[in-house]
Amino acid sequence: MKGFADEPSYTIELLEDGTTLSDVIDNHIYEQALAEKNAFFVTDLGVLLRQHARWRAHMAQIRPYYPVRCNSSPAVIEILAALGVGFACSNKNDLVLVQDFGVSPENILYTGACKQLSHIKYAAKSGIDVLVCDNETEMCKIARCHPRAKLLLQMATESYTEATSMTFGSSLKGCRHLLENAQELDLQVVGVRFHIPTSCRDNQAYAHAVADARCVFDMGSELGFHMNILNIGGGFSGSEEQLEQIEGNMQPHLDSYFPPESGVSVIAEPGAYYVSSSFSLAVNIIAKKTVSWDQCGQPHEASFPKNEPAFLYYMNDGVYGSFSCKLLDDTVPAPSVHKALPAAEPLFVSSLWGPSCDGLDQVVERCMLPELSVGDWVVFGDMGAHSLGEPSTFTSVDRPPVYYVVSTRDWYEMQDAGINLDTPVKNFTLLPYCFQFNEQEDVFAPA
Repeated sequence: MKGFADEPSYTIELLEDGTTLSDVIDNHIYEQALAEKNAFFVTDLGVLLRQHARWRAHMAQIRPYYPVRCNSSPAVIEILAALGVGFACSNKNDLVLVQDFGVSPENILYTGACKQLSHIKYAAKSGIDVLVCDNETEMCKIARCHPRAKLLLQMATESYTEATSMTFGSSLKGCRHLLENAQELDLQVVGVRFHIPTSCRDNQAYAHAVADARCVFDMGSELGFHMNILNIGGGFSGSEEQLEQIEGNMQPHLDSYFPPESGVSVIAEPGAYYVSSSFSLAVNIIAKKTVSWDQCGQPHEASFPKNEPAFLYYMNDGVYGSFSCKLLDDTVPAPSVHKALPAAEPLFVSSLWGPSCDGLDQVVERCMLPELSVGDWVVFGDMGAHSLGEPSTFTSVDRPPVYYVVSTRDWYEMQDAGINLDTPVKNFTLLPYCFQFNEQEDVFAPA
């Protein structure tokens, strides 16, 4: 079993009936309190099964290819591979990882926009033939290093450009030029890829993108290319409501422009959709400051308590670690305090920061929390996307450990689905008492 360099295998904790994810977090908080109080993830693998079932219910005609860069934890890769999901890889490390889990080359896309020559050569050597390309320079590199490659032209969409303030992909006119260039280089072009970001609120974005893709297919047909793959990219948040909305907006246009009899395979790259809600992150408060209310950002609420103190809290993980998602889309899930509180506990304006003391390491600009103490724990749900990258050398903080859990019901469903994981499984034993933080001794102890 291979995964992270320092995580060659993993263990799954099998939850007995009545044991909740909060119980698991309680148990590991107690273990951390006895050690170094490191941040840690708890991952419910049953979420992957449920999300896949929703995908098949709403997007049955669209095969998912999971983007490995979203979350490369070994359990995620192994389970999705067993479910028959393909993989979209952005670099050689991703390619090697999924191949180590037995994924065949025909189930792998090489989607990196800017590819190293050595990585292209590796893909060619490994039989990974479907590559994404959006400019002439990349096409020439591919022609040199992987002449039998099958290209997906990356098509620009207005919604992506607006969301990122950068141009990614080729315009319709540019796609025509790329098709002609591929013809001169004797390369195959087999399809089109586009991407609509999660932040897009334009209900017509998919309609426009599918119509533009049809134009590129028609141009390719005129030049003699046999194009049979349409990749609608990512942008799936994970909610069933959004999935239904995308299906309703897009399916009529797929039926019109790419009906089943056209022979075109439609694929997608749902990343956060699968993993976001599966991962929860527990972090420890390592320092605090009492400040004036205006040092926690400018409020929009008229009832903002200007006369009350505000607090800056510093955590043992931040933007240069597990919260790197803040650098991508500037959103972080709302935190929750993981300790028992009185019903009428007052709330204060709070700001949460990582441990680097860098001005960019602000995880949450402003939120309302009860007053916390050093040693308290805060939990962030929906932390599966873009949170498990390489550890940062800037803060010298190790990547948090990941504790994988699955309910007995989900475990049996895995077995029924033919998912037999090559990993140890142990029963989770719930400790028979609760814990509370002892500020004098700086430890958790039985209540």
